[in-house]
Amino acid sequence: MSNFVSIAIENGVAVVTIDNPPVNALSFHVRKPLYEALTALRDDPAAKAIVIACAGRTFIAGADITEFGKPVEQPELRAIIALLETIAKPTIAAIHGTALGGGLELALGCHFRVAERGAKLGLPEVKLGLLPGGGGTVRLPRLVGAAKALGMIVSGTPISAGEAKAAGLVDAVFDSDLLAEAIRFASEMAAGGGPLIPIRDRNDRLAETDIGAFDRQATDLARTARGLEAPLSCAEAVRNAIALPFDEALAAERALFIKLVAGDQSRAQRHLFFAEREAAKVPVKDLQRRRIARIGIIGAGTMGGGIAMAFANGGFPVTLLETSEEALRHGLATIEKNYAVSVSRGSLTEEAKQQRLGLFKGSTDYADLADCDLIIEAVFEDMAVKKEVFGRLDAVARPGAILATNTSYLDVNEIAASTSRPQDVLGMHFFSPANVMKLLEIVRADKTAPDALATVTDLARRIGKVAVVVGVCHGFVGNRMLSARGAENEALLLEGATPSQVDKAFTDFGWPMGPFQMGDLAGLDIGWRNRKARGQTAVIADTLCEQGRFGQKTGRGWYRYEGGSREPVADPEVEALIRAKATERGIAPRAIDAEEIIERTLYPLVNEGAKIIEEGIAARASDIDVVWANGYGFPVGKGGPMFWAGLEGAARIVERLGYWHRQTGRATFEPAPVLRRFAETGRWEAL
Repeated sequence: MSNFVSIAIENGVAVVTIDNPPVNALSFHVRKPLYEALTALRDDPAAKAIVIACAGRTFIAGADITEFGKPVEQPELRAIIALLETIAKPTIAAIHGTALGGGLELALGCHFRVAERGAKLGLPEVKLGLLPGGGGTVRLPRLVGAAKALGMIVSGTPISAGEAKAAGLVDAVFDSDLLAEAIRFASEMAAGGGPLIPIRDRNDRLAETDIGAFDRQATDLARTARGLEAPLSCAEAVRNAIALPFDEALAAERALFIKLVAGDQSRAQRHLFFAEREAAKVPVKDLQRRRIARIGIIGAGTMGGGIAMAFANGGFPVTLLETSEEALRHGLATIEKNYAVSVSRGSLTEEAKQQRLGLFKGSTDYADLADCDLIIEAVFEDMAVKKEVFGRLDAVARPGAILATNTSYLDVNEIAASTSRPQDVLGMHFFSPANVMKLLEIVRADKTAPDALATVTDLARRIGKVAVVVGVCHGFVGNRMLSARGAENEALLLEGATPSQVDKAFTDFGWPMGPFQMGDLAGLDIGWRNRKARGQTAVIADTLCEQGRFGQKTGRGWYRYEGGSREPVADPEVEALIRAKATERGIAPRAIDAEEIIERTLYPLVNEGAKIIEEGIAARASDIDVVWANGYGFPVGKGGPMFWAGLEGAARIVERLGYWHRQTGRATFEPAPVLRRFAETGRWEAL
């Protein structure tokens, strides 16, 4: 048929094979020959049954996202599925790898689905700010029931072939030779003679729906949407599948899809999708990667233990080094406890837990790091301590081993200079908890070898991290911008805002929590220690720390936490302290609204990002968006701070920054040249 779709008929079974690497996306150049192939086979008496399969490592992993928002070239996916439903002979989707989005929707057009044991099936469109637009919200509930379908579609999380079989989504699961088994299955279905009922005509599972329970489930899901439109639209579409005739529900799904795909939220989420892939690219191509077989971690505390778990979860053996046997035992015990919690929650089997624990080797001797290919230090955030560690590493690490620091702020060039091999040194800034958080800032020092950088970037993907390469400056991208975002926090309080008012402005914007609640969660003593190291002060926060108010861990911080609860309660003592400090400085309180809070926190955030672009610390504005969406909770529906600046209006941001600069004289408000340029051209570019 074409280079992308081929037909082979074997013993009366026609196998239609899609070959569109790397993920067999349903691009127009696939859809057209696929439609033609199915049309021909529908009328071909030699074909008694049809199997749709894919070459390469996966079944169809979705639509071609680059086509979203553009005029649709026919035939579109819905037409192919409608054609499948007219075929009066068995149609079977043979699924290996992943059947995602449009790939699963195409499979739902078939009479049957068979899968390889390791396959995953899902409708992840919600993660792009969309809902399934090819009938997924209407057909899936007819197979697995409305409640199961709602959970799958709103979460976007794929399920295993075994779970799909139990739910009724898959008809058979095979352990090997999927295509041969699919052909045999197709032959049996053809010999059986039917009945062949398209999913659109199957209503038994819908009839079982408890509408009250479904609506309660949808309401609970809506509470967690945090201002995102797509999850609510997904719930509405599945509700339509229950309440409306098939074709009306299908039309309603399409209307919701069109509205979402044209909206800012989906544009923002699609921007992040492509930005993550772009951020992981190393400019120099065809570099030979270094072999990474064993990982060394120095420090078994919270951060070091989390990093060690991240690598063990990725299948890497880990040597974990501590200064004493007691500290090592404590660190390993914490790791085992964390895995035990996962087992208790059902997210990890006992067998998997034991396999991962078996990858750890504890030591207190630097010589035991000699066989490691990548060594990461995760010790106290102090330059002298880190330079001492790297000096010792220099003496024991094998030639070509990559040496990484997990520093959050410190100068990686200075750390690299403490070794005789600066070309092997870089930063790997994990975010806590390191075994959970996806973001990894990879810090490129002046002398870091390109192959070392490329090796670690690839390695990050292998352990499930979203990698962003950044340059050396205090705080790199994320923490440097965080400082700019928080520079006005205390000034806002002294002028009349309360911690809960500031935090509400943030959560209304879409953040998971505001800066004061986040400070309590992280521990106010961390920032206090960092300020003291840099000779800085914070009028209110320092006083809280001097009073032993470190946040949740002490039951008091910016808020009170009563009876071990993590729920913040406004504390009159803190508000009295704020007013007393304001009075000392002759500051009369005034009303401060949410708009001012956003202008004085998020506009400086964007401004600092512009400076980072100008200095070359980030290669692209989209890299900054990836950092903030994955590491700091910036609302994905707004696409990251630099994308959001375009939605907000860069000219407005420049104007309001200028206003606050005139009011306060503070440098954080002086608009960066690159931001001014963006306001003029609509493009982020270094000057």
